[in-house]
Amino acid sequence: MHALLVVAHPRTDSLTARVAARARESLETSGYTVDLLDLHAEGFDPRMTPEDEPDWTDRDKAYSPEVRAHMARVEAADAIVVVFPVWWFGLPAILKGWIDRVWNYGFAYGRRPARLAAKRMHWIGLTGYTEEVFVEGGWNDLLERTLKVGVSAFCAIEDTEVTLIHGAVPDTPTPAHPERILTTAANALTAFLTPTPTTR
Repeated sequence: MHALLVVAHPRTDSLTARVAARARESLETSGYTVDLLDLHAEGFDPRMTPEDEPDWTDRDKAYSPEVRAHMARVEAADAIVVVFPVWWFGLPAILKGWIDRVWNYGFAYGRRPARLAAKRMHWIGLTGYTEEVFVEGGWNDLLERTLKVGVSAFCAIEDTEVTLIHGAVPDTPTPAHPERILTTAANALTAFLTPTPTTR
């Protein structure tokens, strides 16, 4: 089995990057080979260009070489794991741009049978607010629906999980705090990767 691990944070020493590193360990322990896609480190340009704008009259449009290379990495993966900070109650611009440009018409959607239908996907987002504040504002439901339905299911990926880890930026940091975040993320991913008779 092969996994594409996508991380969207500008700092390699960030908590998000550490969660991604722990996710890689979990994937490899579960028997996956891992393709690490660090969007910032690889210099991905999230801006849409005419070359990559979908053409609703041509689902076989040849997109830019950069986008086609990313499409190939998505297509090669059995599982896609995306690790990101929640900024402004949504995806960072670089990650949203990756979805806009790469998960494009004729590739991720617009075909039957769907190319990505057999894949599994796990979104792991780190929020600064506590769970209570996030839930009270309705942001959990909004973000989960956007990712699980608006992206994954829209592209025929039904086996999808969204894990939001709250309180990534506590009012009073403690030495144990980062490990709690890392363990929560790793446990959620391991549970997702473990088949059960009733769900997999």
